[in-house]
Amino acid sequence: MALTQVQRELLGGFTSGSALATTSGTSVDFTGIPSGVKRVTVMFSGVSGAAGTGALMVQLGAGSVDTASYVTSAIYAAGTNTVGGNTFTNGFGLTTPLAAATLVSGSVTFTLLGSNTWVAAGVLTLHGLGCYSCSGTKTLSSTLDRVRITFHNGTDTFDAGSVNIFYE
Repeated sequence: MALTQVQRELLGGFTSGSALATTSGTSVDFTGIPSGVKRVTVMFSGVSGAAGTGALMVQLGAGSVDTASYVTSAIYAAGTNTVGGNTFTNGFGLTTPLAAATLVSGSVTFTLLGSNTWVAAGVLTLHGLGCYSCSGTKTLSSTLDRVRITFHNGTDTFDAGSVNIFYE
């Protein structure tokens, strides 16, 4: 059962989803996000891709998942060195392509700027290796109602970890 905006505000402002395993498949979807939501946070715990060729990414949607016209980038740092980065147009890129069995944890927050325009900022860690910083923007055609976690190449499969969202 979805909560109304008033109910969310009276209950402290946010609603948590149910954690979903990222142990198989090419994507994980959270649907049914109610209208009136102003912020969505996606959380990652030990997420990994099997093939090691895809960059972790989040796509937003209004009725269906939108796969175009994103303006996003991710940069990787290890110690005091910036190692590399990528830009993306098919989703909010959170990492550069990950080596197989690399575990990623952290979060990215999407905030409604207005007129269905969402901005993102996030920090994720590669267990024991370094971290990613990611940001970007995306304007949807109508009200956000879904979030997809996937890989930028659309073919890499999950093999470890879990994801969840909360929204307010």
